[in-house]
Parts: sequence; structure tokens; C-alpha cells
Amino acid sequence: MDPEELRQRFSQLTTAHLTDGVFLALFPFLCSPPGTPPFVPGALFVGRPPPPRHVGSVDVFLEAYERANPGDVLVVDNGGRLDESCVGDLAVLEAQAAGLSGVVIWGLHRDTADIKKIGLPVFSLGSIPTGPLSVSARPDGALESAVVGEWTVSRDDLVFGDEDGVLFVPADRADEVLDLAEAIRDTERRQADRIRAGESLREQVRFADFLAERAKSPSLTFREHLRAVGGAIEE
Repeated sequence: MDPEELRQRFSQLTTAHLTDGVFLALFPFLCSPPGTPPFVPGALFVGRPPPPRHVGSVDVFLEAYERANPGDVLVVDNGGRLDESCVGDLAVLEAQAAGLSGVVIWGLHRDTADIKKIGLPVFSLGSIPTGPLSVSARPDGALESAVVGEWTVSRDDLVFGDEDGVLFVPADRADEVLDLAEAIRDTERRQADRIRAGESLREQVRFADFLAERAKSPSLTFREHLRAVGGAIEE
């Protein structure tokens, strides 16, 4: 998909819509951990990840910027360490100058006040004043993939980010996920309009019918009922 088309479609969605779409598509995905909102309000980005593995030196980031395309999202693997930061204001400012649209760190950052002034969306596990504590040998493939939680990120993935968090999705499934997410968004918007017009959500999803059917069939789940009546509030 053309990067501009991708950005335009995502600008009309949220990561919540996308995760619901991935759930329906039935394939694995990874969200950023809870409690890690962007450190710049209004964050919104989607792009391919240059995925450097940090080993104590900023040169791996500079090399990633040399290889990056406009709109890419830097995804930094620092092993989820909570005893040091690996990204500061200069690395973020250089990312912005290189045309990147965001930074995601499996680890910590520092220079929060300056990063907020820069304005580039940055997600991390938090902040700490301490910079890198040591420098190790660069591993093979240090610019080919990065580990974030249980997910190995490469250029074959897409990174979506907004104020709810970050979502990694295989790029070859993007069309499918976006189509599903748009359908869910449209259903939810219609439901919201009907609530504002005076029709409760319980009426829309025929909740009384669900309770009656569940009384006869205790194994019936609300999601099964929603699928039968065309609701989307849990997907």
C-alpha cells in the first residue's frame, strides 16, 4: 500500500479500531504495554520500522536514520531495561530531521522536557536520568530486527501509534486489517448516533433478547449474540 494512502486511512481510525480488526482477522499481534502513553500529546503515526538494537552507543541510531525512509518509525530494542535510558533529546531531534514520524523504545528514555518541545511522538517504558551504563559489541543483524516484548519487529511489519499506544501488524495484512477496522468504526459511529438520538445501546443490541436466550442456553456468550444482531462493541 502507498505510504500516503496508509497514513490517510489510519488518520480516520484509532489503534483500538485496528486491534479489533486484528482480533477478527485471527492472527497474532502485539500492543505496547499498558501505562506507556506517548510523551507528546496528539501522537499519531504509521510507518515501517528501522529496528536498531541498542548496545550502548548512539551510532546504531544514526545508521538506522541513514537507511530510513520518510515516515518510518524508529523501533529501538534495549531489552526492556529499566536501569538506563537509551534515547535522549538529540536522538529524537535527529530522527525528526531525518523525516521519521515517531520513536518506540523497548526500554527507557530521558530528556523528557526537551523531547516534548521537539514534538515527535515518543513511546517508551518510562524515563530515567541515567544514560547508557556500558557499551557492548554490536550483535549480528543489529539493524535487521528488534525485539519488543514477545514480538520480533522487522521491515516486514508496520507500526501504528496513537494516544492509546502502539500496535505492530505484519505489513502484508494491512489492507485486511484496515478494511475490518473501518467497518467496525462505521458500525460504532452509527451506534453512537442512535444513542444520541435517544435509542439506548441496550435497545440496539437487543440486550433483553440476549438475557432471555441466555436463560435458555447458559453457554451463549454476548459476543455470539452481537455477531447475530450485527453489533460491534466488543470487536
